[in-house]
Amino acid sequence: MFGLGVAEIIIIALIILFIFGAKRLPDIGSGLGQTVREIGKIKKDLTNDKKSEQKAEGNTNAEPETSSVEGKAIDSIQNKVSNKVLGQIPGMKQVKDIKAKADKIKKIVS
Repeated sequence: MFGLGVAEIIIIALIILFIFGAKRLPDIGSGLGQTVREIGKIKKDLTNDKKSEQKAEGNTNAEPETSSVEGKAIDSIQNKVSNKVLGQIPGMKQVKDIKAKADKIKKIVS
């Protein structure tokens, strides 16, 4: 595991225990677990998207271009993270909707 032995892992765990304290460790652990689950979901979604694109193109055996897949993956992750963060800020959804409408109007006018 990253070249770390048992002794190093124990030392790191003790340092974390001293820094954060025993009361906050369960919260940190649950937050870390949620993050790992969220990353797993995003990875699964990206894999399913890639498979569905390959089926739609008809080349199930062909290897997709890495640059376009990586670009789509980065865009997808950025969109999911920004939507999750924006959903937690009160009033941000309304601001986002207004901005989208303003952009549409700007395209029509110009």
